[in-house]
Amino acid sequence: MNQRHVLITGSSRGIGRSTALYFAGKGYHVFLNCSGSLGKLEEVKRRIEREGNGSCTLVPGNAADPNAVRLMFQKIYSLSTHLDILINNAGVSHIGLLMDMSDDEWNRVIQTNLSSVFYCCREALPPMISEKSGRIINVSSMWGSYGASCEAAYSASKAGVNGLTKALAKELAPSNIQVNALALGVIDTEMNGQLNEEEREALENAIPMGRFGTPEEAAKIIWDTAHAPGYLTGQIIGFDGGF
Repeated sequence: MNQRHVLITGSSRGIGRSTALYFAGKGYHVFLNCSGSLGKLEEVKRRIEREGNGSCTLVPGNAADPNAVRLMFQKIYSLSTHLDILINNAGVSHIGLLMDMSDDEWNRVIQTNLSSVFYCCREALPPMISEKSGRIINVSSMWGSYGASCEAAYSASKAGVNGLTKALAKELAPSNIQVNALALGVIDTEMNGQLNEEEREALENAIPMGRFGTPEEAAKIIWDTAHAPGYLTGQIIGFDGGF
């Protein structure tokens, strides 16, 4: 059987890292991407090679930069005719009052969380459409649906991801390409490591499950969504412990 290929943006740590390890463990060839943590990305590569189930290639680059994304996909297409799955996971957060945000801070969040999805989809789609096959999973957030105080830019960027997901699913359905988003709740990653004990406890108490999700759980739901029946498309799937 031909090996299948997946690109996971932001795969040097957290959800992206766990997802890369999960897909490699299932025999995929994983294209590993990050913008600035190349050392950590190389650690992921070494672990995949050591465990020996799947394989991988490093495609570092800033997914928020359209020129960097073009270069990433040039390397991908030098090794594969098309991607079977694209997982848009790269993301950053910003906590603070909206009135205190600078233009650069706003643009960084929107470019990294939303524009990167557009740039990667634009490069991934032509071969997928030619093959009439492909899956796109956008990693979103429950804050894209509910909004979070002092995270206006982050909430707006994830709401944009949700809207893009729904629209693109309709556009690509005739080509047998499914597009879904996962509205993740609070996952225990470095991004949430900035919370102090009081903030963490308050969030845990607000979650019916009484705890944060794990990156491994997020990886499993990403896998399950990517391999769901083809009739599942255009959905924003909540995964938030009942929040």
